[in-house]
Amino acid sequence: MGNRKRLFLKKWKKFSLQRKLTAAFVFTSFIMLIVNFIMYFNINQMMGKIDEVYVSNVNLNELSDSLSNLQNSMTEYLNTKSSDAIDAYYRSEQNYRELLDNLNTAVTDNEMLLMEKNIKNMSQNYLETAFATVQAKRGRNVEKYKDYYETAKNAFQNINAFIYSLNNEQFKYNSGSYQLLLNTLRYMEIISTSILIIIAFINIGLIILLTRSITKPLNNLAKVANEVAKGKLYIEPVEVESEDEVGVVSIAFNKMVFNIRLYIEQIRENLEKERISKEKELRMEGHLKDAKLKILQAQINPHFLFNTLNAGAQLAMMEGADKTCLFIEHVAEFFRYNMNKMDQAVTIADEVRLTDSYIYILNVRFSGDINFKREIDETLLDIRMPAMVLQPVVENAVNYGIRGINWNGVIRLSLYRGERDVCLSVKDNGIGIKKDKIAQILAGERLEKGIAYNSNGVGLVNVIHRLRLYFNREDVIEIKSEGKDRGTEVIIHIPL
Repeated sequence: MGNRKRLFLKKWKKFSLQRKLTAAFVFTSFIMLIVNFIMYFNINQMMGKIDEVYVSNVNLNELSDSLSNLQNSMTEYLNTKSSDAIDAYYRSEQNYRELLDNLNTAVTDNEMLLMEKNIKNMSQNYLETAFATVQAKRGRNVEKYKDYYETAKNAFQNINAFIYSLNNEQFKYNSGSYQLLLNTLRYMEIISTSILIIIAFINIGLIILLTRSITKPLNNLAKVANEVAKGKLYIEPVEVESEDEVGVVSIAFNKMVFNIRLYIEQIRENLEKERISKEKELRMEGHLKDAKLKILQAQINPHFLFNTLNAGAQLAMMEGADKTCLFIEHVAEFFRYNMNKMDQAVTIADEVRLTDSYIYILNVRFSGDINFKREIDETLLDIRMPAMVLQPVVENAVNYGIRGINWNGVIRLSLYRGERDVCLSVKDNGIGIKKDKIAQILAGERLEKGIAYNSNGVGLVNVIHRLRLYFNREDVIEIKSEGKDRGTEVIIHIPL
């Protein structure tokens, strides 16, 4: 029994509020329905018994009336000898016989049942005498039918007297039974009303218990919520007693308070870290000032460099060394671009011109063995982009793509319009690159172990970082390679 109770309480806690209220309503309604049904059944039974109390008196009255009709129809036939009268006599006789069948014929010591038996026996004699009277009348035997008639008349009077006496006795007995049944009905009404009142109180008690099981957790939750509203976060969590909607809200509230405490702790930790970082930053400022001063002292004056290169170009021109002059001009333009536009936004045309200068310088250095091709949509040259992006990509293709291969190396520069952006592609037919290295480059990991082949120092990873910062998106660059000795293609996506 205890296990069943615990199992029921466990299931009850899992019910939702709607199911709990529905179950309580159905249970109380079912009890009321059962009680009303029992009361209705008992009251109907009592009413049926009350209706049956005077049935015997009604039957006796009907028997008396039928006997009178039989006597009257016989008398009328004797007086008129009409066919209607004889028909009425036979119908009355048949009706009277049917009513006699309901009377008692068994041997008994009950006085009223004994009177019924006597009435039935007397009635049998009366019917025989009445039939003999009618037959004598039809046979025109005046003496006989008069004697039979007088005998039948006396029997009629005696039977009526017996019926009247039995009717009185039956009425007295039935009156007592009626009063007893009436008192019983009143008692049943009182009992039924009392039961209804008790059931009503039980239902009220169940409703109070149910509402208390709902409101108690809500009150506890409200108290704890008020404490939290006052700023008291370090309090005992709300006790969860059920798994209904109130229980779910209580669990969510406890989690919310815990998360708020955790968030505050994280804020405190972050503030402490920020304070420590600020202190380090302040300490580093002095070191940075010293470093900047040393850098400024170590810098070469760019104007001196450009003037020197220009002087060399003029000297080569005076001596008739046109190629040397052109080479020096390209070198001067390359360094001027590096020094003046490194922190500026430029056009694609500027980047392409710088790349042309870079390829020219390399071809002079390496006897023109770099095969560089261009496919440029000139309508896109005015679009702006960060400086020093295209040349490092081409430099990367030269140094890590076609340098040292056994076949004719080709670098192809393409500028075209894509579906959603402008594409600047640098493609070589060199040694290719592995997929894991592509992933490392796109993730921002440096692969270079130093500046190779006299590079200008701006690596591919640096280019990727600057493009993502400039356009504020991640998908600004794409690296493709089909495997070893299959070449590499770097595509820069410039938003329109």
